[in-house]
Amino acid sequence: MTSLLKGYYPQALAWTGKLDTEWACDFLEQWPTLQALQHSSRRQILGFYGRHPRPSIDLEQQLLDIQQAQPLTQDAAVLEYSALMITALIPQLRALIVSIAEFDRKIAEVFRKHPDRLIFDSFPGAGAALAPRLTAAFGADRDRFSAATEIQQFSGIAPVTEKSGTKCWVHWRLACPKFIRQTFQEFADHSRRWCSWAKAYYQLQIQRGKSHQSAVRALAYKWIRILFRCWKDRTPYRDEIYSKSLLHHQSPIARMIAPAVAQTEKRVRVAATS
Repeated sequence: MTSLLKGYYPQALAWTGKLDTEWACDFLEQWPTLQALQHSSRRQILGFYGRHPRPSIDLEQQLLDIQQAQPLTQDAAVLEYSALMITALIPQLRALIVSIAEFDRKIAEVFRKHPDRLIFDSFPGAGAALAPRLTAAFGADRDRFSAATEIQQFSGIAPVTEKSGTKCWVHWRLACPKFIRQTFQEFADHSRRWCSWAKAYYQLQIQRGKSHQSAVRALAYKWIRILFRCWKDRTPYRDEIYSKSLLHHQSPIARMIAPAVAQTEKRVRVAATS
């Protein structure tokens, strides 16, 4: 649907936001082309937004954008075909939205009962989506992995070093479960928004000339060691303890996280006295 809209009605991608929502389906079902939208009266458009409120939208600006928008094509054959395709895809998308919501409900239900829920819930940035995925990546069998390096290699986060004669090169691992690798990378990327040392470590990698993806994989590599130890010991993660450990061992990011650690300690002291 995204590809189709880009070919004849790209404005819809900005106006609907994510396509995997009932709101987007309702919008495109009513106005499958820009021409159909622009031929609607102000009252009709306001009526739709009244029935489908979106607080984040500046309605007057939206109306102005609709009025001033230029169609990508006026070809009647392209417009007719594309509108028919959109109309055919919407019921499929609606059914998929319902199915995904049921999967999410079942995952949340099972995760609430999982014995390791408190462990993976404790990691900053994991949340309702990534905590169950991390739990599934490690599993419940503590004998499955004997060291963090096994998970780093299995997941594809650890790079591969190859040698031939005097030559040596490093590349990322191709033979790995892609969804598990994606899970660790997405968690690492989210963690830097909630964890001061993760943010500092990512910034350090960028300063050293690494790309965004390389920096995220390096952070994921580091996180797996921490995840493994907490999982193996059945102990929830405590960010203040790990941050203090980085300061104690004079980590390269110690200077960058020292203010955040001091602020956290101050909040703890205030909470204790009150």
